[in-house]
Amino acid sequence: MPNTQILRNLIALTLIPGLGSRRVKHLIQECEDLERIFSLSKTQLRSYEGIGEASALAMLSFKDWHLVNEVIEQTEKTGARIITMADPEYPELLKQIYDPPILFWIKGNAEALSKPGVAVVGTRNATTYGKKQAVKISTALAREGLCIFSGLAYGIDTIGHQSALKEGASTVAVLGSGINNLYPKSNAEIANEIVESGGAVISEFPPDTVPDAGNFPARNRIVSGLSLGTVVIESGIKGGSMITAELALDQNREVFAIPHSLDSPSGTGCNYLIKKGAAKLVQVVDDILVELPISTYSKMAEITATEERIKSWHDFELDDLSKKICEELEKEAVQIDNLAEKLNLNTSQLLVVLLQLEMQDIVIQKAGKIFEIR
Repeated sequence: MPNTQILRNLIALTLIPGLGSRRVKHLIQECEDLERIFSLSKTQLRSYEGIGEASALAMLSFKDWHLVNEVIEQTEKTGARIITMADPEYPELLKQIYDPPILFWIKGNAEALSKPGVAVVGTRNATTYGKKQAVKISTALAREGLCIFSGLAYGIDTIGHQSALKEGASTVAVLGSGINNLYPKSNAEIANEIVESGGAVISEFPPDTVPDAGNFPARNRIVSGLSLGTVVIESGIKGGSMITAELALDQNREVFAIPHSLDSPSGTGCNYLIKKGAAKLVQVVDDILVELPISTYSKMAEITATEERIKSWHDFELDDLSKKICEELEKEAVQIDNLAEKLNLNTSQLLVVLLQLEMQDIVIQKAGKIFEIR
């Protein structure tokens, strides 16, 4: 954790109107002595990227150190602590977004913030179908050792957190209010469970901040920013989940969506994301896992590879023609016309059988209608 003076200075920087997180981020990255940042001259300050005349003067004229003291005192009363971008515990993935929070309040285990994980988001008013899919996907992700990131809201968010807790996996709740002003209050018990189980509850809003509607879009960028990918379980065409999906795309993160019935208004957002190619359609959890650059997935990949080595085409109950095809492809990859000639078959007839074998994951089709044994 940064020393007391650095912490005080960074809190002060967040209190200067118009300075913004990107300017402060550059100061943290470029300034070798953050303890003395408020002792620098205007010329020295302007040498840092993004610090112009107005920003430098605003820093030089800052006198509200009593407000900094109040923030520190409030934090101590809540039992939380502050993590800043100068802190080694600050998650690297979050630093990569356009406007990362300079600091945030946390209760719980900071290590959970840097665990590979997925954001699970959706409507507060979930349908039976949405709830079922949320449990199914969140549970499967948790069993793979992934952290579940969400916003502690009613509905899909709550199910995501609860599913992770049930599986003994890490989960992180990002608030749109102060760390001591949980919203909704009825989820206070879940928040306590998250902290006690080795997860974390965090907020970039100072203690006592009320859950204003304008806070939640800002909160959502952190949910997606902490995650390798965002799964939209159930959402209308507008709402916080769609904002989170858009933020994830802007952050160059993966986006996934659960398909919904065409007559389901609560799923129009998911279908829209899939339709325009903004999200990958998810039927099973593997549809998510194969897209994520995580080491935890290697465990599943090793198991799959082992199963593939053990299970060859000989283990399937195949008809005589399928066996002949496999015998030929086992020797070498063959283009369909050449294979049809070898087997004295019509190409159209052969293609039907090859596609059936492909559906069984026995053969692979490559460019130019070349087939080979998987």
